[in-house]
Amino acid sequence: MTPLRLRALRISALALCPVAAFSCLATLHRVQAQSGTAAGTVITIRMFDARTARPLMPNNLLVRLDHDDDIRSETLHIDDQGIGTVTVPSSAKFFSVQGTFNDGMEIYINCDAGMEKNLATLHWYPVAQILSTGVIAPNECYKGKYERNPRVPLKPGEFDFFVRKTSVKDQLLD
Repeated sequence: MTPLRLRALRISALALCPVAAFSCLATLHRVQAQSGTAAGTVITIRMFDARTARPLMPNNLLVRLDHDDDIRSETLHIDDQGIGTVTVPSSAKFFSVQGTFNDGMEIYINCDAGMEKNLATLHWYPVAQILSTGVIAPNECYKGKYERNPRVPLKPGEFDFFVRKTSVKDQLLD
C-alpha cells in the first residue's frame, strides 16, 4: 500500500470514529428509555368498576401529564388483564388518566369527578406521591353508596381509579 493510500485510510477511520461513538450512545439511550431508567419512571395503572370494584379492561388509556391536554401514549402498554404501564418523564409533576370502551370510541367517566357538574373534569395527581406511596383515586360515583377500595393491595408506583359508563341522564344533560 502506498503511503498516500495508507494516510487516506487513516483519515477515513478517524472520521468514522465519532459516527460510531454517536451510534453507540444513541442505542444506549434508546435501551435506557425502554427500560425506564434514563427517560423517566414507570407508573402502573389499574381501572375498576365504580359499582362492583372489579377490575375493568379498557380499550385504551388516555394519559396526560402536567396539566397538558396532549395524550401521552407512546410508552403505554396494556397487558391481557387490562393493567397499563406507562413511562413518564422524570420531569413530570402531575398525572391524569381516563379509560375508553366501545372500541375506543367512548370515554368512561372518572369517578373522582362523579359529584361535579362537569363530569369531564380532569383531576391531576402528583407523580411524586404515586411513585412514593401509590394513589387510589376517590370513588364519588353513586353518592358514595358503592365506595370501596379495590381488593388488590396498593404498591408505590401504582395508580388505581374508578370509572362508570355514561348514563342516559348524563347524555340528556349534555
